[in-house]
Amino acid sequence: MGRLWLVSLLVRMKNVLVLLLTQRYMLSVFSQMHSSLQVSYTSWFLDAFNYAIATNMDVLNLSIGGPDYLDLPFVEKVWELTANNIIMVSAIGNDGPLYGTLNNPADQSDVIGVGGIDYSDHIASFSSRGMSTWELPHGYGRVKPDIVAYGREIMGSKISTGCKSLSGTSVASPVVAGIVCLLVSVIPESKRKDILNPASVKQALVEGAAKLPGPNIYEQGAGRVNLLESFEILMSYEPRASIFPGVLDYTDCPYSWPFCRQPLYAGAMPVIFNATILNGMAVIGYVESPPTWHPFGEDGNLLSVHFTYSDVIWPWTGYLALHMQIKEEGAQFSGVIEGNVTVKVYSPPAPGEKGHRSSTCVLRLKLQVVPTPPRSVRILWDQFHSIKYPPGYIPRDSLDVRNDILDWHGDHLHTNFHIMFDTLRDAGYYIETLGSPLTCFDARQYGTLLLVDLEDEYFPEEIKKLRDDVINSGLSVVVFADWYNVDTMVKMRFFDDNTRSWWTPVTGGSNVPALNDLLASFGIAFGNKILNGDFVLNGEQSRYASGTDILKFPRGGYLHSFPFMDSSESGATQNILLSGMTKTDTPILGFLEVGRGRIAVYGDSNCLDSSHMVTNCYGLLKKMLDFTSRSMKDPMLFSDSARQEKPLYADKNQIPSRRTDVNFSTYSRVVGKELTCSRDSRFEVWGTKGYNLQVRGRNRKLPGYHVIDLGRGLNSTVDTPVTVTSNTTQKVVDSSGNNYWGFFYRDDIDMPVLVATHWLVPATVAILGLLILFWRMQKRRRRRRGSSGRFTNL
Repeated sequence: MGRLWLVSLLVRMKNVLVLLLTQRYMLSVFSQMHSSLQVSYTSWFLDAFNYAIATNMDVLNLSIGGPDYLDLPFVEKVWELTANNIIMVSAIGNDGPLYGTLNNPADQSDVIGVGGIDYSDHIASFSSRGMSTWELPHGYGRVKPDIVAYGREIMGSKISTGCKSLSGTSVASPVVAGIVCLLVSVIPESKRKDILNPASVKQALVEGAAKLPGPNIYEQGAGRVNLLESFEILMSYEPRASIFPGVLDYTDCPYSWPFCRQPLYAGAMPVIFNATILNGMAVIGYVESPPTWHPFGEDGNLLSVHFTYSDVIWPWTGYLALHMQIKEEGAQFSGVIEGNVTVKVYSPPAPGEKGHRSSTCVLRLKLQVVPTPPRSVRILWDQFHSIKYPPGYIPRDSLDVRNDILDWHGDHLHTNFHIMFDTLRDAGYYIETLGSPLTCFDARQYGTLLLVDLEDEYFPEEIKKLRDDVINSGLSVVVFADWYNVDTMVKMRFFDDNTRSWWTPVTGGSNVPALNDLLASFGIAFGNKILNGDFVLNGEQSRYASGTDILKFPRGGYLHSFPFMDSSESGATQNILLSGMTKTDTPILGFLEVGRGRIAVYGDSNCLDSSHMVTNCYGLLKKMLDFTSRSMKDPMLFSDSARQEKPLYADKNQIPSRRTDVNFSTYSRVVGKELTCSRDSRFEVWGTKGYNLQVRGRNRKLPGYHVIDLGRGLNSTVDTPVTVTSNTTQKVVDSSGNNYWGFFYRDDIDMPVLVATHWLVPATVAILGLLILFWRMQKRRRRRRGSSGRFTNL
């Protein structure tokens, strides 16, 4: 993708050579070539970076950015720059107040990423927010920005004459670059290369920053840059390693959001905190031994911490991720756990030194713990099946938004779904994140599995387990789908002048064919319409923005239809007036009871996504969760008029099909991949395929592990024995090669038949077996009676 950046300016400040790349026009070759297009190419920046290295620059400012952190030539050249001891400062972007909108290269750990504030020390509305999204779905993003500086209505010179007022993180970043230059200039030139480097300067900036009251850590980072405090740190600086941020405090709200919004408890998915190791000792460093957890008291032993970290720290930085979960014996514990995590880092000796440089880094933890909540208020968010840009062209969910074609904000609870997360927490729900397949969680611990705006496929084992979890284990499912129309996707392709290639969406707003496979055994399917319009539900005005329709739904459920326009045939990328199109009543919302579980489906995720939301549907979401998790039925949603007396039916050729011209395995974590539980699942199933699908009862055996108890001790529900599914299950393969499972599957399945099948098939087999045995006994008796005239005991 073309990077929307421009130009270069060389200056000297206090004998420090600085390279400033800004969005301002300069009379240079680059701007003369493409000033009308306002685009720049990666190759141009590679040339500029090479120039910075060749001329031994000290500080380099980038008031530029883009969402493509997989533009490897660019990213690796930035690593080369910082490895050559060039301190890089970069604006984080002007995509605020949306979360997960960090621009590259400001999101790199070796770069000082700068956000913007106004003169009242409020985060500027335009300033992009964290977290970084490189690490998703299996991990958790790093803290960014690193610091914030004044970036609203800053006076600067015009290109011609006079001054003008400028706003943006592109302005805040040069402010920090100037501060860095001043800091560099106070160190004697003979000592600069020994003391100053990208890590030591970042340490001075983040440790000297003033934390602002109000904004959270993903809005302000360490806080407002403070020149004097950072100067004091540098004046007494000795090369060392440290961790940023150095404290995770659940009692420090709102600064420690989202961690302070939801306490830890036993039985939950591990909470991941991803910190950055800053190594001011050398460009390369090594972790000497695995990190260790040192609790301050006995209660701290209830916390189990696993670590993932950089074995090699280069250039100047690495990561330390904590995977934290409370042990089973802490299921009733309530209180605060405190302690330190320490990790020892060493680097090769500097010139003139004989021994290695060594430093012990400390991360302070203060964690809030509560007794395990009841199952009914525990929600599991599926992160695993979300695909974002990069690497694939994942189109936006609302086709009315034409100035932002990519779905690149992470689709995480703490990025573009952060308002929904806070809303559910305020409603008393606990939301956990699953970045592994659906086989990697114990369904008996959760009231609802929440599937929102998902783009990936599903393993056959996932489809089979989910059906079993709903019918037998009482798990409920809430699905928010989105548009999927192959013709519209084809029309959205464009030629990328930077990569010299055509870009075509790899899926729609969500992967409807995959969702249909997942829901097939429940008799539910979404269509390929692209619906738009306003409607009223429960007295609330709502907007349906590029949502899809429901094509199939079983008898006995509750289905709601509203009049909408279908823009799929006209082509969503064409500027045409849709006012003349007729509206048709189309089903978009459904509720269903099946087995021991419940299902609620809706065709538009835009109302939960902060990115391009028109109206929110948080009220509807809470009513759906009241139904799925608490079995509470809103009278309006469950009126007799909405009840399906006969199934909603559609032929197979009406069901949306997958694209055949896209190699989906390039972007998928499912297609062509092996099913494995990663390190965001419970420690007990790391590296396995997850919970055994055939073992039932309170004790569930995990592959490769001893039998453990995850039952009554962790929630208020009582597990009842259920029947193991029979081997008479039919395995069905659809036209695209995806497998799903069902009993006596048929297109017009209705739920009373489906509900009965978990006991009907085994019972039928048993009765048939008895009848056959009785018939054989009678035949044998008749044969023997003819020879001896009497019965013989068998």
